[in-house]
Amino acid sequence: MITGEIKRQIDDIWNDFWTGGVSNPLAVMEQITYLLFVRRLDEMQMVEEAKAAALKRPVERRIFPEGADDDGVAYDRMRWSRFKSLEPRAMFDLVDRHVFPFLRTLGGDASSFATHMKDARLGIPTPALLAKVVEKLDRVPMEDRDTKGDVYEYMLGKIASAGQNGQFRTPRHIIATMVELMAPTPDDVICDPAAGTAGFLVQAGEYLRREHQALFRDPATLRHFHTHAFNGFDFDPTMLRIASMNMVLHGVEGATIAYRDSLAEEHGQDAGAYSLILANPPFAGSLDYESCAKDLQRIVKTKKTELLFIALFLRLLRTGGRAAVIVPDGVLFGSSKAHKEMRRMLVEDHKLDAVIKLPSGVFRPYAGVSTAILCFTRTDSGGTDQVWFYDLQADGFTLDDKRTPLLAEDRQGPAPERPLTAEEFQKNNLPDLVTRWQDRDGDEKKRPRTAQSFCVPKAEIAAAGYDLSLNRYKEVAHEAVDHASPAEILSDLKKLEAEIAEGTRRLEEMLG
Repeated sequence: MITGEIKRQIDDIWNDFWTGGVSNPLAVMEQITYLLFVRRLDEMQMVEEAKAAALKRPVERRIFPEGADDDGVAYDRMRWSRFKSLEPRAMFDLVDRHVFPFLRTLGGDASSFATHMKDARLGIPTPALLAKVVEKLDRVPMEDRDTKGDVYEYMLGKIASAGQNGQFRTPRHIIATMVELMAPTPDDVICDPAAGTAGFLVQAGEYLRREHQALFRDPATLRHFHTHAFNGFDFDPTMLRIASMNMVLHGVEGATIAYRDSLAEEHGQDAGAYSLILANPPFAGSLDYESCAKDLQRIVKTKKTELLFIALFLRLLRTGGRAAVIVPDGVLFGSSKAHKEMRRMLVEDHKLDAVIKLPSGVFRPYAGVSTAILCFTRTDSGGTDQVWFYDLQADGFTLDDKRTPLLAEDRQGPAPERPLTAEEFQKNNLPDLVTRWQDRDGDEKKRPRTAQSFCVPKAEIAAAGYDLSLNRYKEVAHEAVDHASPAEILSDLKKLEAEIAEGTRRLEEMLG
């Protein structure tokens, strides 16, 4: 959690860009990403130099090589620690004409974030603005990995709150909940085929750091963590750069963040390659058959992107691999042949574990569409015995366009610092969701259909045409009402009749 002082520093930098003529929040984010990347490169070389000095041997890995570029400018001058003190005009000239061309030559580096820098360009218009931003970024304390990640998350939040490009950002507490449900292991190979800013991959990495600290003491699992565990695809070059830096700042140096149009390209090279998929893909509507990957069409014949993405997930998962993905409600009850076939496939050919209904305001102000989380396991041999349903009614924020927090920060998300009270539960169901999920094969089977969560047998779902909408199976609890016995009712009627007769007699005496 970053401090108010660091937030103020980031806000100041953001405002400097705005007043300096850079008003597009995504462009601001991209330029800050480049500068943070240069700073990170310098820090990495400092670590290598310190290690070499301690061991009294040459530097093994030089990020900034010895010598100079074609213009005779020494690479050593291009380091953050060297140019940050230059006067504005000299700094601007060095960064624009030498540092950025140097970044574009780093494609030979094995790391994906370097590859995505091949199109890097300085977009800061004036020397004064560059100098001001460099000075302020240099004062932001980012030595600690957690702080780096939190700073980057805060800046990503500013993209969303600016009202542009919010579609790239799934709420962090929803991502954290999905990761808690899937509980990644050190052996998992995780993929997000619509990675955006890599929020799911980052959160999965943070979960592993917290729950599986022993992996960092085993050379093999540590190497897996840094090179093969995290894989993300997107077709937006800006998002690829931001996602790559997000992973670096969260301590993952070699994540695979690659350019790919996931629905258009064949997947033979990585079919069955992943053990866990976490995703909230964009559902744009329909694609032409000609522009859709043929291997996905063989799974389900459709133009609907929401169904094609599910086919993609099944294609990418290895047997036994699991997934937690967000889908629009139409997937749950759509009446087309393709909708029904996809649901039948999940229930009959694989193992559909859960359907978690989300409140319709979760993605406001960017979208008001109703959505759900589907949790399933690829088996190719069935395995669905029953499906667990959960009706999430509160996620800790208001469900209007403002999305105002209803609880303190330490009471939000799926893992608050202490158990929630009954009153707090009414504002945040996420911890309860995780707790009940973990017991879905136990007492959850006994819950009535009137409860917030319950199980439905596969046979009943099949009989309903594989309808997966929660309201199809949920029952409304009727409040018990005590009724008097017939004898008591007759007795009361006789008393009432006698009272009416007596009242009539008295009225006649008064009138008569």
